Amino acid sequence: MKNNNVTYRTNVKASDIEAVGEIVKSTNFFNTEEVEVAMGLVEEAVETGKDSGYEFIFAEVNGKVVGYTCYGRIPCTKHSFDLYWIATHQDYQGSGVGKELMDRTEKAIKEIGGYGIYVETSSKEQYHPTRSFYTKMNYIQKALFEDFYDKNDGKVVYVKFL
Repeated sequence: MKNNNVTYRTNVKASDIEAVGEIVKSTNFFNTEEVEVAMGLVEEAVETGKDSGYEFIFAEVNGKVVGYTCYGRIPCTKHSFDLYWIATHQDYQGSGVGKELMDRTEKAIKEIGGYGIYVETSSKEQYHPTRSFYTKMNYIQKALFEDFYDKNDGKVVYVKFL
């Protein structure tokens, strides 16, 4: 179902730090350290702006942030980008917000000369919907590092060339 009340923005606000924390927590996928990392990237962008190396796209409904992406050029590469985070609040999953965020992120990366987008996620069964999402978005699995995050929790790396 498409949510027509969604607006998107790229400017980062101090209030986004807590909003991102709430979104990431709502998914029930991430531990405390991971939530802190997600919030820390937003905080760094608030404090240092473009010098942080982190770019964001936020999805809002009635002024409330309900999803976001965080991405940036991979240092020492000419056209490769990491998608560090994509998350949609649990209440908005399945509404098309994630797909639209991904589409807008890919477009933004392409507009600044990006070609390859790399994304990683867990191999745990809990992350099956996440991996399916990347596959539906035409990302190709390129690597699996077994026991990367923990025993029985590998890192799966996907790539898409624009």
